[in-house]
Amino acid sequence: MINLSVPDTIDERTINKKKLTPFTIQENLNLALNSASAIGCHVVNIGAVDLKEGKPYLVLGLLWQVIKIGLFADIEISRNEALIALLRDGESLEDLMKLSPEELLLRWANYHLENAGCKKVNNFSSDIKDSKAYYQLLSQIAPKGEEDGIPAIEVDMSGLREQDDVKRAECMLVQAERLGCRQFVTATDVVRGNPKLNLAFVANLFNKYPALQKPENQDIDWSSIEGETREERTFRNWVNSLGVNPRVNHLYGDLADALVIFQLYEKIKVPVEWSRVNKPPYSKLGGNMKKLENCNYAVELGKNKANFSLVGIAGQDLNEGNHKLTLALMWQLMRRYTLNILEDIGGGEKVNDDTIVRWVNQTLSEAGKDTISGFKDGQISTSMPVLNLIDAIQPGSIRYDLLKIEDLSEEEKLNNAKYAISMARKIGARVYALPEDLVEVKPKMVMTVFACLMGRGMKKV
Repeated sequence: MINLSVPDTIDERTINKKKLTPFTIQENLNLALNSASAIGCHVVNIGAVDLKEGKPYLVLGLLWQVIKIGLFADIEISRNEALIALLRDGESLEDLMKLSPEELLLRWANYHLENAGCKKVNNFSSDIKDSKAYYQLLSQIAPKGEEDGIPAIEVDMSGLREQDDVKRAECMLVQAERLGCRQFVTATDVVRGNPKLNLAFVANLFNKYPALQKPENQDIDWSSIEGETREERTFRNWVNSLGVNPRVNHLYGDLADALVIFQLYEKIKVPVEWSRVNKPPYSKLGGNMKKLENCNYAVELGKNKANFSLVGIAGQDLNEGNHKLTLALMWQLMRRYTLNILEDIGGGEKVNDDTIVRWVNQTLSEAGKDTISGFKDGQISTSMPVLNLIDAIQPGSIRYDLLKIEDLSEEEKLNNAKYAISMARKIGARVYALPEDLVEVKPKMVMTVFACLMGRGMKKV
């Protein structure tokens, strides 16, 4: 399911499939949980034992997060430019790009309901219980057979005359099935207005039949629509895995009032005076001033309490979403979080890059393996130092017969890196870096991989 939601997250070679024992089952559960965390699921209060025992509340919570990430992946302007058709008069592209996937879905449904001459819905729970909005939505998005060579599908609206809500919902779902979209809900779920299942149903409709035309003549700066970079995605997933509220969909826009940053400060043991923090809802007048005050306080905390290097960074940079400067703060937060974990395991002893390199080299030497010169060592591009370290921490865990060790092409390097990242997660290291970070030897992300493995090695679990 994780691989369906975010393809290539888990290297299939690392999954234990045959002759499962309690130990190999535990490894699979570690791999699943650490991979879920890496794609942005909040897994702080759920462990392998909870999955093994099948605790319904925790298992369902995790499954919903995985499904939602997959369903929402394309409800994003950089992935689907036709969403610009949902711009309203007087709105800028920036306004639209700030909307969460849920808000975009609601706007998409209302766009089609408006075209059908129907009243809007405010939610996918109480407002859709009678199935009438769904009927109109299906009728609007059903292929008309004019383009893309998809045969037309006529939606039979006669079920609208059904007096009973459940029967009407069932008739509607029969029509959804004709579109290949009868997933996630039963007639009872519709009538009860189950918010999660109905949201999933609508997201699935959008993904299969958005029925939007990219506007041709609007004065839009298409170059401003950038997809997320790998670094941005890694930070966003890390932040979401910690369970911040609200969830971060767009790294810069969602940090503009600093509320998420304050939560991250608390995670790294920097106390926040919440009495100084302005909280939403922000008024239209003066709202941005309140957000800016928060951002100023966030920078002040970083400089004075966290001792971060924030030279040239002002609250305004966070508020306006300056990419380079926001990422500089995010990196220092993630780094401190990682080092704090190591310090907790090591009984409070201070840890820095040199400490990590020393520990890595000592562990590699003791296992008779080659050491590294640091986080910029060119050998890291083959992933062999990472794989050797994993094998030193848990002897016999790496299947070297699956790997290419010498004269590697770029593709073979990536193959090794995918295996290395999944194996790190499998032995219990919560790694957020991506395989490409190893291949390209990105020192910052390489440091987090070795730090997470050091944490796992020091635990000796």
